Amino acid sequence: MIRPAIGSVIARAWTTLANLLVIMVAGHLLGAEGLGAISLVVLAITLIQLLNNVVGGGALVHLVPRAPLPSLLRPAYGWAVLTALVAFAVLQLLPLVPDGLSGHVVMLALMQSFYTIHLNVLLGRQRIAAYNRITALHGLVLLVVFAALVRMPGGASVLSYVQASYAAFATTLGLSAWALVQRAPGPAMPSVDGLLRRMVTQGLHVQGANAMQLLNYRFAYYLIEHFQGLAALGVYSVATQLAEGAWLVPRSLGMVLYSAVSNERAPDRQRALTLTVFKASVAAATGALLVALLLPDAVYALLFGAEVHGVRPLLACLAPGIVAMAASQAYSHYFSGVGRNVHNAVGSGLGLVVTIGAGLVLVPTWGTAGAALTASLAYAVNAAYQSWRFIGLTGASARDHWPGRADLDRLRRMVVR
Repeated sequence: MIRPAIGSVIARAWTTLANLLVIMVAGHLLGAEGLGAISLVVLAITLIQLLNNVVGGGALVHLVPRAPLPSLLRPAYGWAVLTALVAFAVLQLLPLVPDGLSGHVVMLALMQSFYTIHLNVLLGRQRIAAYNRITALHGLVLLVVFAALVRMPGGASVLSYVQASYAAFATTLGLSAWALVQRAPGPAMPSVDGLLRRMVTQGLHVQGANAMQLLNYRFAYYLIEHFQGLAALGVYSVATQLAEGAWLVPRSLGMVLYSAVSNERAPDRQRALTLTVFKASVAAATGALLVALLLPDAVYALLFGAEVHGVRPLLACLAPGIVAMAASQAYSHYFSGVGRNVHNAVGSGLGLVVTIGAGLVLVPTWGTAGAALTASLAYAVNAAYQSWRFIGLTGASARDHWPGRADLDRLRRMVVR
């Protein structure tokens, strides 16, 4: 497990760095309002992905080892096209993105839908190295093309980010399609009765949780834009990107855990892997946040532009929730791997109730600080529910979650292996 985990950490580290560099360039050349507009474009694409991933998303990872690939790909591709058409109609009615960008958002979302299908198949086949290389290259292309476009005469605009996204998405789509056909298929699998129903059922559980989790993460964006404006949203988006950078190791380990648990049949082994990832994730996120909190606010203004100020207090408000969600990464991927996504959905739903209730009170009153406090509270509620269900299902005790000598020995054996 350690080799793919290290590769995933490196790939995510680079992707996170590339995204931060993009934000730095945008902050200096487009200002806080430009950052706010870009964050709305990214959020709209992500929302469209939630609908697409009902069929073509993470449920494929669980089903790839269990069903013929053509039977999985056909409905996934068809659903991606249908999703794009629905999204285009919705964006004509609701002003969720800056003017003139709705068509671009839908096309980018469709491209991402196709390559997400491919990447999930690679993950289901445990081809994590290929997955990591492709996602890392996506970040590189986005950064290089965006930096080149904004330095052209008249190129400093949100449209430059959209054009760079086309280049990055096209690269990822082409490489992921190529990767699928490079390795000979395994032995033929028998057809599975009711496969489409299983895909939709699994996908609804996964995406129900993901949809509510995304709203936990980003509902505040719309509240801030409504009550405080795009400039405030730009500053808050920088703070959330930096804080969520602490999920680098947890998400990398979580992805590997999902693949491992999906292919592991022994419950004791599944539990042990999850607990190891839990402890490593919490420790890594805590360390990363401490470093971020030690930097003075002037450093963030220097990095992201003079209009980006007040980031450090927002990080302090977000920190407890970020650590809670680092723990949640282990639980979420465990539940997905064993096909119990309903617990992810319930946890996310509880968090969403907190997000909406607290957000509507705190954001109008305290602005971005209120949004950060709301996020921390919602994340903590989500993680607490998942911890309770994990303990109930696996028989793990609260004491099992504390690090000990056995964990160090296990990590040492993993490294040696």
